[in-house]
Amino acid sequence: MSSVPDVLTHVLVGYVIGMLLSVRHEGVRPAHVTLVMIGALSPDFAKIQLFVPDGLVAAVLSVSFSWSPLHTLTGTVLVVCLGALLAAPGCRRLVIALLVIGALSHHALDLLLMTPTGEAYGVFWPITEYRLPAGGLYLSSDRWPALVSGLAAIGAWALARRYRPAEMDSHALE
Repeated sequence: MSSVPDVLTHVLVGYVIGMLLSVRHEGVRPAHVTLVMIGALSPDFAKIQLFVPDGLVAAVLSVSFSWSPLHTLTGTVLVVCLGALLAAPGCRRLVIALLVIGALSHHALDLLLMTPTGEAYGVFWPITEYRLPAGGLYLSSDRWPALVSGLAAIGAWALARRYRPAEMDSHALE
């Protein structure tokens, strides 16, 4: 299970990516940054098991059940597709793209985690059982990635404030 610094890091990295996209691409406005942040959290939707345990769902449905596949690329595709259904038809392509970008950032960061086995989690499951070598850069409980991503978020905010000042104003979103 991830810890608070890990979740915060995912959100902040999603913010940084979203803000940089909003500066670079006219179609991505600062209001869209939230979609990248939600995408960056989406693989951790598997943590719903803390509130609705696998065993409870299995008992209710009378089938074997696990939330863990939500933390794979296949689970990400499922969550992104379901999330896109919540958007207006004309906005779905942008919503899908931003959610995918955020989710891929999450998977990329998780592949850098230190693990006892030296292998990353089964990101490609159920397509293959192959596990990539873990990056071994940090633990999910380390605070320094959150600090670095927090500093990057401040920098991204300042950059966006400089190059898109009118859109950063809260009245521009009305």
